Amino acid sequence: MVSLSREIMVFMVSEFGRSEVLRRLSDPYWFQAFGCVLGFDWHSSGLTTTVCGALKQGLRGTEKEMGICVAGGKGAASRKTPAEIVASCERIGRDPAPLVYASRMSAKVDNSAVQDGYQLYHHAFFFTAEGEWCVVQQGMNDETSMARRYHWLAATVESYVNEPHAAICCDSTSTTLNLVALNSSEVRAATADLASESPEVTLQALHGLPLLDMPRRHGVRADDINPEYLRRILLRTYETCPADFESLLAIEGVGAKTLRALALTAELIYGVSASRQDPARFSFAHGGKDGTPYPVDRETYDKTIEVLHRALNKANVARSEKVSAFRRLATFAA
Repeated sequence: MVSLSREIMVFMVSEFGRSEVLRRLSDPYWFQAFGCVLGFDWHSSGLTTTVCGALKQGLRGTEKEMGICVAGGKGAASRKTPAEIVASCERIGRDPAPLVYASRMSAKVDNSAVQDGYQLYHHAFFFTAEGEWCVVQQGMNDETSMARRYHWLAATVESYVNEPHAAICCDSTSTTLNLVALNSSEVRAATADLASESPEVTLQALHGLPLLDMPRRHGVRADDINPEYLRRILLRTYETCPADFESLLAIEGVGAKTLRALALTAELIYGVSASRQDPARFSFAHGGKDGTPYPVDRETYDKTIEVLHRALNKANVARSEKVSAFRRLATFAA
């Protein structure tokens, strides 16, 4: 799997360039097809972590020749992402600060600003010598044991906190507090304003709230608005005085609970509501003949198969491995 993933990447870089490789990795359909060629069933949540791990191992030591670096991984490896970005940037002569920020913010958004019930356990950060990047990260819902994958692409990110995703994949959807939705802009502005106020403004607005019969959609529990916890965090935001929602999100210690409390306070005081629409638009199956979750994009489908077929023809791997990969591709295309 490692050697085959490397050979396909070598072909992709030489044929299409590094920017296109990042674009393909941020395309959920292409990523899933790529994983199938490497040996995984389309429906396996392990596909995400294993494909990213194979790429990281396969491209290690080729950074100067290929111009693509991979940082992060699953569990404890994901927490090493900043250090790995810095180390790679030292080798290729690039300022790591913007890349470390991109890695941190993409993870913070999907863990705290998109509150869909999935906790990140995998974060892979791909970047080039030119400073382009993409993110493939995955979360798990402990109650359902279902996975959700998030794709980011720097070329399409105009704002980290306003519709930043290239795609989100999951086989189920549910009510979500989505603070990075386009129609949550008023709530983002209001929460940043509240975070710059004295902590007492928010604490007084939420006083006694756990005793109220609040609508289920608020999703705020008693421990979310624990006065001692909130006071400590809000004092930090008050001292920092964030200029906007992105600056608020970037503050250390500001997580899902703080944002939920601030969003509810903004609704109580200003009458502005955050989006509750789940941003997941792709299934891991990526379309179906019955049109569920959406119709198959035949043009994308055929192009993906064609590119992977050409890459396999060029791959410098053992004949048996190549034959097996062709069989898997044929099964996927059937």
